[in-house]
Amino acid sequence: MSAEQTSRLDRVDRAILRLLQQDGRASIRSVAERVHVSRANAYARISRMVEDGVIRGFTARVDHEKAGQGASAYVTLKIVQNSWRSVREQLLELPGVAHIALVGGDFDVLLLVHTADNHALRELVLNRIQSIPQVLGTRTMLVFEETDQVPPDSF
Repeated sequence: MSAEQTSRLDRVDRAILRLLQQDGRASIRSVAERVHVSRANAYARISRMVEDGVIRGFTARVDHEKAGQGASAYVTLKIVQNSWRSVREQLLELPGVAHIALVGGDFDVLLLVHTADNHALRELVLNRIQSIPQVLGTRTMLVFEETDQVPPDSF
């Protein structure tokens, strides 16, 4: 998103975004009432934000343990310089990869992964991720508990 698109988001757009982050299933009517605009206005604003790529989609927040993914971990990767695009494409093909970020610091890539158990996590890291030729090293940090942060209700 460009700086121009960011500047086009006003107070009402940001309020709509917060509401949808809290409840992606909120009806247009409910959103409109809570931000004090007409249903047509709320619909047009949401449609514009989807078209502009501000809203990338609507998803469910999942309790991974209850969904059969009892092991979660952050995995850091050191990769060959200038291999990000290739590595990202290979990581996108792996099961259980929930988030991929190119970062600066002591490592190059940060992954959030969810697997059925520690055996599946071991298989993913040692056999799948470490077999990517451009991956020079990995470090795995187990997640013992996680809490999703949702934006506050106020705007």
